Parts: sequence; C-alpha cells; structure tokens
Amino acid sequence: MDASERALLIIDVQNDFCEHGALAVAGGAAVAAGIATDLAVRSADYGHIATTQDWHIDPGTHFSDTPDFIDSWPVHCVAGTPGADFHPGLSPALGHVGARFRKGRFAAAYSGFEARLAADGEASDSESGMLLGDWLRTAGVTSVDIVGIATDFCVRATALDAVAQGLDTTVILPLSAAVHPQSVAEVVAGLQDARVTVLTLG
Repeated sequence: MDASERALLIIDVQNDFCEHGALAVAGGAAVAAGIATDLAVRSADYGHIATTQDWHIDPGTHFSDTPDFIDSWPVHCVAGTPGADFHPGLSPALGHVGARFRKGRFAAAYSGFEARLAADGEASDSESGMLLGDWLRTAGVTSVDIVGIATDFCVRATALDAVAQGLDTTVILPLSAAVHPQSVAEVVAGLQDARVTVLTLG
C-alpha cells in the first residue's frame, strides 16, 4: 500500500490520562514515549498523522463527583488547562503531526471520529472544523493504525468507527494503555470480531 493512503491516529495522549493526571491510566507515560520512539523510525510509513484530544468545556453528566468510571468520570481534560495538553513524552512526535482534532466540548465523546479539525492544525474551540472521517476521505486514506489512550474506551471506539467508515483498521496494542487492564482480552476479541487487526507485539 502506498504510504499516502495510510494514516496514524494518535488518540488522547494527554496529561490527565497519564500518571499523576486527573484520570490517570497506568502506562500512559510509557505509551507517549513509545509512540515518539516508533515515529522516529517509522514516520515515513504514513502519509498522514493526526492526533485527537479530549477538550471539555461543559460535557454535562460526563463529569461526576461520584463517577462510575464507565459512563461518568472525574473532571479531566478541561479546555485550556495543562491537563488537556499533550503529555511531554509525546513531544518528539508532534513535529510529524499534520492535523489535530478535538472532541467532547459539550458532551461525552469517545471516538476520534467525533472530533473536529482545529483551524490551521492548531487548537481552537470551533465546532465548525472538518470531522476526522471527512478529513481522512478527503486525503484519500484507506487504512489507519490507531494508538493511544485508552484501549478500552477511546481507542476501541475510534477503531470500531474506522471500520464502520470502510477503513482497513489496525490497533497497535503495545502503544496503547487501558483504564481497566483486566478488560483488554475482551476488548481485543470484540475488535477482532469487528474486523479490526490487533497487533500485540511491538
């Protein structure tokens, strides 16, 4: 496959989802560093590289003082705060990123395909940017690799939506981290049933 038809989607590698963050996921910092290391070697494999970020302004019941960690969560990734920034371990990779997407401003949003392109590739609060799926189609992308946080939520949702939009989809498991590690085997089985390729070795 020509690299121009292939994209890497880096999902929600943000401070609040890594160790010491408001909604810390064990292994998040290692995922950030691992993605940066991988792209230092393999960036030419992709014609397009994009990031997503949770970017919450007022997401309603997505935030809760008594979260169930399934549908409701502690306050996290609030727009304009350090917790919503990319983890510094990802910094070496950001020079390869051609587009940045943000999601969840006023409602819960798990899939990267709910995210909208920020103006000129930079952060914005606009709801008018192009959706990720439209951007991929416009770019002629037919295949996506997905990495990031969290395996059992936003990575999973993004992968399922990618398949639904007709894309050949691969999740690179060593470059993702789960909120509930005990659920990963079940998540992987569900992804494979949905025709997602899951790479379990780096």
